[in-house]
Amino acid sequence: MLPDPPAPLALPEPPPPPGLGAESPTPEAPQAPVPEVETARRPLLVALGTTVLVTALSYLTPKDHAGTAVGLAFLAVTWWLVLRADEHVIRAHGLSLGGLLEPLPLDRRRLLRDAAAATLWVLVLAVLIFPPFWIGFKLFWRVKMPFVLRAFASPWNEISGHFLAVALPEEAFFRGYLQTRLDAAWAPRWRVLGADLGPGLFVSSAIFAIGHFLTVPSLDRLAVFFPSLVFGWLRARTGGVGAGIVFHALCNIFSATLQRGYGFSR
Repeated sequence: MLPDPPAPLALPEPPPPPGLGAESPTPEAPQAPVPEVETARRPLLVALGTTVLVTALSYLTPKDHAGTAVGLAFLAVTWWLVLRADEHVIRAHGLSLGGLLEPLPLDRRRLLRDAAAATLWVLVLAVLIFPPFWIGFKLFWRVKMPFVLRAFASPWNEISGHFLAVALPEEAFFRGYLQTRLDAAWAPRWRVLGADLGPGLFVSSAIFAIGHFLTVPSLDRLAVFFPSLVFGWLRARTGGVGAGIVFHALCNIFSATLQRGYGFSR
């Protein structure tokens, strides 16, 4: 059977000539392309795949190198999704770090200005949060013994590890990529202390906590949901992840110091 012949092409009627009450026709302006609507599906799938990857690495990699492998995985995913793009994409995800991660000549004044602002934010939050955290730590663990300051066995390895292998990769992925993309899908609707926040903050923090639990299955690990809210607030308030990286690392170092000081670890 042959297909039906196409319908005859309908030609538009010619416009009436000028002078008969009708204006001469004007050409229509070309329509701008409709931008693609951002959805949460892709970032959530990326988060799922990345969580599976780092969980597998945490169990398959030798214990002494598991943390480094997990950190490199987070950085590799963030590089593929964001950091290999141009400076506009990097800035939109808050991953410029004063221009250090942008493919442009470094502006020292901008770098120093951003570093000073990040340092100020970190100092203010440390003063506000660390004392009540210390009190809460003692109450939660029912600590009776006095605190004794004990130095790290290898201070440089410990401190650099918290900054470069933990805080930097996690903040780059969870606050730089994931929270940014979820905020684009679910517009921030609450303003809290100068920061525009939305469901993306809570979803990314929940995924952050679940990932910690999967790598070390202990219910205590889910508590990182709460500091993650502070890291996410910093991301929204400052427009970048620099302050969050420093504060994240200091939180880990402070927590480890308390554990050593009260005899929970050596």
